[in-house]
Amino acid sequence: MQVQDTPEEWRVVATTTPFTGKKTSVRTDDVVMPDGSVARRDYQVHPGSVAVLALDEQDRVLVLRQYRHPVRQKLWEIPAGLLDVPGENPLHAAQRELYEEAHVKAEDWKVLADLYTSPGGSDEAVRIFLARDLADAEGERYEVADEEADMELARVPLAELARGVLAGELHNSCLVAGVLAVVAARAGGDVESLRPATTPWPARPFES
Repeated sequence: MQVQDTPEEWRVVATTTPFTGKKTSVRTDDVVMPDGSVARRDYQVHPGSVAVLALDEQDRVLVLRQYRHPVRQKLWEIPAGLLDVPGENPLHAAQRELYEEAHVKAEDWKVLADLYTSPGGSDEAVRIFLARDLADAEGERYEVADEEADMELARVPLAELARGVLAGELHNSCLVAGVLAVVAARAGGDVESLRPATTPWPARPFES
């Protein structure tokens, strides 16, 4: 048996959008179940996101500490952001986020993992990149506001982050997935065998 997610779409007999926000919305679908009954499903409609696990020559990961109001915590995270434009190339978005949040650029990019953050309640898809060969970005720093104005920046050894994930001390989904994916890739033998940064992404199709 091949363990692989596959596309499938159950019939929707009615749909409404009871809430529309600045970037996301909430949709209500009436979905036909396998036994013929109809069940109502509410979920967040999301444009998609990218995240960057930036790894330097000392095996440290660039991380940010930011307040997240829904969970009432300051979380350590990796640089991440929304796909602001439909069809936007996720690599370009990731490069932008690394520049804006950390004022860093990278020469080497790979796809680390693709995931759905909460598929029972949101259609948000995230592509996590591995970025290496880091250097300071040129030009002025991006002006931050709101929660980002209080953001802290650090470089933490990959091994320390992996320990923190398994100890239940770190909770951001992209950080958890990215750190464990790098550890798994190394255990498998070769990080260079990761997918190219331009690999197609069916969850959020894009033009190269």
